Amino acid sequence: MQVLIDGAQALPRMAQAMQRARSHILVAGWYLTPWLQMTRGPDPVVLRGLLRELASHVDVRVLLWAGAPLPVFLPWRRQVREVRDELCAGVPLHCALDDHERPLHTHHEKLVVVDDEIAFVGGIDLTDFHGDRFDTNDHPLRGGVGWHDVAVELRGPIVGDVAEHFRFRWHEVTGERLAAGRSPDPVGDTAAQLAVTVPDRIYRGRPDGEFGILEAYLRALRSAERLIYLENQFLWSPEIVAVLREKLLHPPSDAFRLVLVLPSRPNNGGDDTRGQLGTLLDSDRDRRFLAATLYAHEGALSRSVYVHAKVGLVDDRWLTVGSANLNDHSLFNDTEVNIVTCDERLVRETRLRIWAEHLELPRESIDGEPELVVDELWRPIADEQAQRRQAGQPMTHRLARLPHLSRQSRRLLGPLQGLIVDG
Repeated sequence: MQVLIDGAQALPRMAQAMQRARSHILVAGWYLTPWLQMTRGPDPVVLRGLLRELASHVDVRVLLWAGAPLPVFLPWRRQVREVRDELCAGVPLHCALDDHERPLHTHHEKLVVVDDEIAFVGGIDLTDFHGDRFDTNDHPLRGGVGWHDVAVELRGPIVGDVAEHFRFRWHEVTGERLAAGRSPDPVGDTAAQLAVTVPDRIYRGRPDGEFGILEAYLRALRSAERLIYLENQFLWSPEIVAVLREKLLHPPSDAFRLVLVLPSRPNNGGDDTRGQLGTLLDSDRDRRFLAATLYAHEGALSRSVYVHAKVGLVDDRWLTVGSANLNDHSLFNDTEVNIVTCDERLVRETRLRIWAEHLELPRESIDGEPELVVDELWRPIADEQAQRRQAGQPMTHRLARLPHLSRQSRRLLGPLQGLIVDG
């Protein structure tokens, strides 16, 4: 299992794996841009051309959410049908659109399987919808919005689990049973588990649904003793916030810290997230909690880096990466796929890589006790950069404290949205 941080690491690896396919490729996503450049440079690999070329000699299956049935949010059904037609015209490429959704909910998982030997799971959509996912670890200021995201590359038996999940959904949508691939041989010594969200009452094969991602998060967060570190697009879930609040009110140790990295302006639900953050802020009696965000900056200019990653890390012993946001859309009502591991070496290595990126410091500078790194590096940098932004001064780091809404009426929105809209 290899953690791929940001699109410039992940997208070329996906393209390379697909180019080497011998038997089949399975792709599931929320949305897809046919003209997405998977690599950059003078001769980029374009997704449409790649899939169409591969379809001439391997079996290519693409499963997408069918789109919003009413034009209340994007993408619409018509847009997704146009994508399907653009992919499939004149070539034996199979693309199915899954409309087995609840109202106002989607199929949100993102995965790629090649020959049942290698798989990619994470938050990275194969699209430039809302923003170009191809961004580097140093997140330079660029023409469009910056983008922070994470995926994992998988080999070994876990790939078979990912492929089987795809085949289950394909059968539910199309009625066609795809032949199972061979069971992959073990690779390496990292144990990993597939966790999914499948809503109840949408698929005949799982009428009661499956809610493994929520269960995995709750078990891990409740067990935390020293550190909870979360990167996510949203924080609306009452179930998750209740556990975090309890940890702040009754810290399991003096060393306990809670660090969240969220977008400064999520594409929706900003007040909902800030409402829940207000709840946590009120519960933080002795400065154990920090909510931060990221900015690209150059000279006097700065622009938000959109945090789209879905990463959870507990005590350097538990890690999840996937497509699930921390709202009840993802935990109950959308199809989602996450990978979970308790490989302490990989968990710690991933934390150090991500923290070195966000703090813009060499690894040796952050390779200490997590609570000291939070208190002596995370918090001073985040506070200083927030103050600089507020004063209209140029930023010197990309990490800044996330602004909080203070009005109590606003703080109620997070819990209410979690119960009414998400539920």
